[in-house]
Amino acid sequence: MNDLFLDAGYASICKHNETLCGDHIEEVKDDENQIYVLADGLGSGVKASILATLTSKIVSTMISRGMSLVDCVETIAYTLPTCKVRNIAYSTFTLMRFIHQDEVEIVQYDNPSVILIRNQEHYEFYKTEMMVANKKIFHSRLKLQVGDCFVAMSDGCVHAGVGTKLNFGWQRENIITYIKKYNHNHLNAKTLVNLMMNKCRRLYDDKPGDDATCLIVRVIKREPLNLCIGPPKNRFDNDQMFSLFFSKKGKKIVCGGTTSQLVARYLKKPIKVNLDYIDPNMPPTAFIEGVDLVTEGVITINQVLINAKDFLNENKLYDQWIVQKDGASLVSRLLFEKATDINFYVGRAINPAHQNPDLPINFSIKMQLIDELSTCLKKMGKHIKVSYF
Repeated sequence: MNDLFLDAGYASICKHNETLCGDHIEEVKDDENQIYVLADGLGSGVKASILATLTSKIVSTMISRGMSLVDCVETIAYTLPTCKVRNIAYSTFTLMRFIHQDEVEIVQYDNPSVILIRNQEHYEFYKTEMMVANKKIFHSRLKLQVGDCFVAMSDGCVHAGVGTKLNFGWQRENIITYIKKYNHNHLNAKTLVNLMMNKCRRLYDDKPGDDATCLIVRVIKREPLNLCIGPPKNRFDNDQMFSLFFSKKGKKIVCGGTTSQLVARYLKKPIKVNLDYIDPNMPPTAFIEGVDLVTEGVITINQVLINAKDFLNENKLYDQWIVQKDGASLVSRLLFEKATDINFYVGRAINPAHQNPDLPINFSIKMQLIDELSTCLKKMGKHIKVSYF
């Protein structure tokens, strides 16, 4: 495993008055490859959705099983005929296959050309033209660099604004300028995609004339992060747990009052409660020398889980946790925006204070919170390891 990590995000908007999107993205991951296929079915609605789904499934499955590019494209070409009326394919597609996080293979058929931002400038990479089953295919292969930002899209993006706000739509040059403006280190791929989709909606006056889909993959350096919550079940395991925790590379987060006291004792450093930012809804944070962030436990992690579930869906809470300074917001920023490899150190000791029947907190709830949060982070593409003590 090299020092590179792929931060990917994608989203779609449906044509106005349609409930199904005629675009589809299929994602396949294994030990060697990370494959994304964006397919755009002809027209809109149910038929387009079926065609796009079928195309992306066939392409991703065949490529992941090691079949050749020619065989893959020929299968698609012969499976999906050309429309006799419009003389165009029933589905177009863009394939991006990332190999060992070291290089990328890009195959493009009739979708808008993939944009690459490299060193904060537009980089026009070389494309080889191929004719397969009378269809023009563009093939590229190039080495990855830290900071690369790949943008694939359906033509609903470049057509945004036609007949309303823009005479010729949101052309590729305009999209390149827009991506360059927002392609900063602190914005992850999902946030960039949401910005793209919101811009498309505005250009369409909230009545999209076509399905629009965007896929963004950023190449970033791996950022490990370690989070410790709860003391060990056996108090004699304290030193072992904290020794492993502090021996790992990356930022350190400690959650829980008892846990932070044990950490302070282990480090022989005092705990200082942070009163600079008071939130009536969230417990205050604290500071221990040698720890990047100290927060309360279950209440804080519960809010982080709420933020994580929202982040994977409509992302309505983003504007709150990206700027607020409460413990849950700070943990959310580190987990969602910064970290790529996250190690959880979970103590299984039962907190006597949580056994009060008047409190909605117990041991099983804490374990469930960690399990659900780990699942959400995996869906974000993070590498997760959970160790119990």
